Amino acid sequence: MTTTVTEQAAVRKDSPGAADGPRRRPGRIRRIGLPYLLLLPALILELLVHLVPMVIGIVMSFKELTQFYIRDWGTAPWAGLDNYAMSVDFNAPVGEALLHSFLVTVAFTLLSVGLCWLIGTAAAISMQDTFRGRGLLRALFLVPYALPVYAAVITWVFMFQHDNGLVNHVLHDQLHLTDKPSFWLIGDNSFYALLTVSVWKGWPFAFLIVMAGLQNIPRELYEAAALDGAGVWQQIRRITLPSLSAVNQVLVLVLFLWTFNDFNTPYVLFGKAAPEAADLVSVHIYQASFVTWNFGAGSAMSVLLLLFLLVVTGVYLAVTSRGRRPADA
Repeated sequence: MTTTVTEQAAVRKDSPGAADGPRRRPGRIRRIGLPYLLLLPALILELLVHLVPMVIGIVMSFKELTQFYIRDWGTAPWAGLDNYAMSVDFNAPVGEALLHSFLVTVAFTLLSVGLCWLIGTAAAISMQDTFRGRGLLRALFLVPYALPVYAAVITWVFMFQHDNGLVNHVLHDQLHLTDKPSFWLIGDNSFYALLTVSVWKGWPFAFLIVMAGLQNIPRELYEAAALDGAGVWQQIRRITLPSLSAVNQVLVLVLFLWTFNDFNTPYVLFGKAAPEAADLVSVHIYQASFVTWNFGAGSAMSVLLLLFLLVVTGVYLAVTSRGRRPADA
């Protein structure tokens, strides 16, 4: 009996499972820690590129940082909340101008995001059926999104020229829709010019995302709906849009953040001094910082913009998640 127990113990000790038992824990730790180790360079770059400048900008917003202290901004006097109070004082010129720019940006963002989503969704739905030349049309639809922003906007600048621009040539000379050539880069028309360029370069992104989301909808649903007598609009309303709800929630949020923060488009289109009708917050903050040389006020405006976007994003995610939770349950 004793010999049998001893032999069993020796077998357990010599078995591969017993030998590998103590060694499994370090291997498992290495496997778990490897993904974090691979993410470490990206996290360090993210810290250096985004978080560190953000913290510096927040610190600058509490200082009276002007051109006199730009050589050594750390010696600028401490202003406390004065820059924030000046930015939100809507009875003063600075606050009134910021409020006007904010309202213009809100109107521009809502129109741009709505049109981008509408055009992109309509184009994606129309491209689902197989027909000759569909691949070519899909590629052509993505051209505005693939072009560099500066090259595309500069092209639009030439098209919006008053005397020899293509837009006035078509609207006035050929179609006779206007009494005289219009100024598109100054005055009230600048808002519509900016909106046109923004929608032109933004809707292909919505088209791409919605088209990818449509691939996950089973074709059997449309076939069953057609057999039940549902028309095209009923299929879109009852099948397509509900199935794309999760995709549209992310798409609208991304388009909103991109459009609200867009700086390249108005800057290239109008230059440093944007017209009053197209004075977006991003360009307004640039003018407050680098034109008037009041970096403290410009930093405070940037922080206020960041807080606004965080609040809007949080409310949007809370509302959409709450609306999606009963469906998931």
